[in-house]
Amino acid sequence: MTLTLAHFLTLGAILFSLAVVGIFLNRKNIIVLLMAIELMLLAINMNFVAFSHYLGDMHGQVFVFFILTVAAAEAAIGLAILMLLFRAKSSINVDEINSLKG
Repeated sequence: MTLTLAHFLTLGAILFSLAVVGIFLNRKNIIVLLMAIELMLLAINMNFVAFSHYLGDMHGQVFVFFILTVAAAEAAIGLAILMLLFRAKSSINVDEINSLKG
C-alpha cells in the first residue's frame, strides 16, 4: 500500500481539528493553548510538505522551514512571557491573568 496525497491531507485535517477542539475545550491553561496553536501550525506544515512532494516542487518545503523557524521563536517568546506572568501572578490560569487589559 502506498501513501497518497489524500492520506496526508486527511492526517493534516485530523491534527488541525484536534487543535481546534483543544483550543475551544480548554481555555483555562495557557500552556495547553500554546500547544494547540503549535499543533495547528504542524498540521498546516504537513499539508505544505504533502503538496510540495505531490507537485514535485521544493517551494512548499522551504516555506515549511521558515514557518518552523518563526514558530520556534514564537514558542520561546511565549514561554518567556508565560514565566514572567507566573512569577507575577503565581498562576497560569487564563481567567486570573487580566493585567494585559488596556
